[in-house]
Amino acid sequence: ETRLVESGGGLVQPGSSLILACAASGFAFDGFAVTWFRQAPGKAHEWVSYINQSDGSTYFADSVLGRSTISIDSTRGTVFLQMNSLKPEDTAVYYCGAIYVRRPYSDYALRVYMATEYDYWGQGTQVTVSS
Repeated sequence: ETRLVESGGGLVQPGSSLILACAASGFAFDGFAVTWFRQAPGKAHEWVSYINQSDGSTYFADSVLGRSTISIDSTRGTVFLQMNSLKPEDTAVYYCGAIYVRRPYSDYALRVYMATEYDYWGQGTQVTVSS
């Protein structure tokens, strides 16, 4: 079965760090861009970051810029999102999605939640930042 599996969420205190993982099952990330979105209770999906495996480019939303990194371990088929200096407003369910970029694709969808543009989605992992 081809799918994405997120892990690494949990309950953490403000100011701490987390590393979220997005693992590919049944396929490799070659030629894919992998994006992280998050959804807080009662709110729309918010773009967080993405990495393009084809050229290594990375991008971050202003809300996490400067305190987050994204990387890909192709041998393990996993994308990692490290978030530092976590704030209560980072509380959300975090989802990863993958788009194959070696064919025509929507660049807009890499930063705006457009579920049908993605080839794969994960089930989400809960991050709660609270003291």
